[in-house]
Amino acid sequence: MTDRREEIAGNLARVEERIAAACAAAGRPRQEVTLIVVTKTYPAADVRILSELGVRHVAENRDQEAAPKAAECADLSLSWHFVGQLQTNKVRSVVGYADVVQSVDRSRLVTALSKEAVRAGREVGCLIQVALDAGESGRGERGGVGPGGIEELADLVARSEGLRLDGLMTVAPLTGEYAGHQRAAFERLMDLSTSLRGSHPTATMVSAGMSADLEQAVAAGATHVRVGTAVLGVRPRLG
Repeated sequence: MTDRREEIAGNLARVEERIAAACAAAGRPRQEVTLIVVTKTYPAADVRILSELGVRHVAENRDQEAAPKAAECADLSLSWHFVGQLQTNKVRSVVGYADVVQSVDRSRLVTALSKEAVRAGREVGCLIQVALDAGESGRGERGGVGPGGIEELADLVARSEGLRLDGLMTVAPLTGEYAGHQRAAFERLMDLSTSLRGSHPTATMVSAGMSADLEQAVAAGATHVRVGTAVLGVRPRLG
């Protein structure tokens, strides 16, 4: 465990240095960017180490893994983010532990989240997942709604009981005009965020950037970066 703690601490320090350098290069205060460590495929023991090292935000993308892990770590002061494509039959479970769902991309999901948040007596933060490979009104290969669908979905979240509209999220697309152009993709997301804040001023969160492209996300203005591999190591293959 000591070796693993040292490994994670070293990786975390290097990621912190990268974020700090990116903020400095962009003329932004370091405190403007929140690190979310993506802990998928890693054990609860690693989550405990992260907590000991000062990490306060962790993310998961599969409920069947996240739910027991969150339960095992319920004594820790952590905010749990759900970042994967979410089926409505998993919503009750996810609402039980997720403080923020970053992958809201359709009205049926909003309705289900609202119902379960009210039932559980919780307020769940929601990010609209934006698909920049979907044209204006389509859906992305990895989930998400096209830019043209943001406003309607955001309005629905904002008026749904038990939910809080926090902002926007995207994953750098693998196809379409932004494929291989992460900085441009993240700048487009920032433009969409600015537009959204015209009607929803408190929706200030912009989640973008991962291990390979966090610098581009910070340069574009992201408020949150989602980093897994660079902190916890290359994930084992899922069989």
